[in-house]
Amino acid sequence: MPEEKSLIFKVEEETELLKFLLKVMSNRSRNSVKSILTRGQVTVDEHMETKHNYPLHPGQMVTVLKNEEAKKENVLVGMSIVYEDKDVIIINKEAGLLTIATEKEKKLTAHHQLMEHVRRANPANRIFVVHRLDKDTSGVMMFAKSEKVKRKLQDNWKQMVKERTYVALVEGNVQQQQGVMKTYLKESKTHMMYSSPDRNDGQLAITHYKKIQSNKNFSLLELQLETGRKNQIRVHMQDLGHSIVGDKKYGSKQNPIGRLGLHASVLSFEHPFNGRLMLFKADIPKSFFTKSK
Repeated sequence: MPEEKSLIFKVEEETELLKFLLKVMSNRSRNSVKSILTRGQVTVDEHMETKHNYPLHPGQMVTVLKNEEAKKENVLVGMSIVYEDKDVIIINKEAGLLTIATEKEKKLTAHHQLMEHVRRANPANRIFVVHRLDKDTSGVMMFAKSEKVKRKLQDNWKQMVKERTYVALVEGNVQQQQGVMKTYLKESKTHMMYSSPDRNDGQLAITHYKKIQSNKNFSLLELQLETGRKNQIRVHMQDLGHSIVGDKKYGSKQNPIGRLGLHASVLSFEHPFNGRLMLFKADIPKSFFTKSK
């Protein structure tokens, strides 16, 4: 039998992630366990987690990618490649992984990992960001493999992108089966996005929503974006009176799934060079279904 690439542990009691790992990996030093966490080798249920004090609850599953596997050149952390050709790369990103570098984190990003991936074939190869997903949003995402492709996609985004579907787990029982949110989004000095009803005040943002299922505590919604503004879905769900689960920034009061309840499930677009219609899907996280049943 081939050796397992990952170690999987079940959480039996309330604890914090680092404490839990030190207990189940008692053969390793504290520093070794900390570096496994920092390198993004740990997944809790359906998302990558690097925080030492991340709270764990009974029944959760913690997966640790073994060191030898993590060091292998072809292992991507917190993401997987769904499709690749000479022009584009499509990935399925886990919640917890940054799209691009920040002041604090330079390497543990989708962009950096894909850059290393393409440079293995040719050190001159590069990767270009076409659009972004927030760190805590999971799902399907596209990168370009040249400046020319990036420009073509960005300049013709509305014409070339045929479908962008998200699913959101939101607080409360959404009464309407479907609806449309249409506002003008602005950014405050503290980088909070907010809605204005005035057409001369901000960028037009349109979100279509449809209820998949709900109970008295949570609703699972399918969301189609007509525009792609910063934090658009998160603001619109707050405006609707049903903030996204785990979205403290935009009014959420609870987080029973340990992550932001937002997932990019479908991306469909015309290929930038051959015009072929491409469609990619990323499975909806199981916890979204179980909480809204």
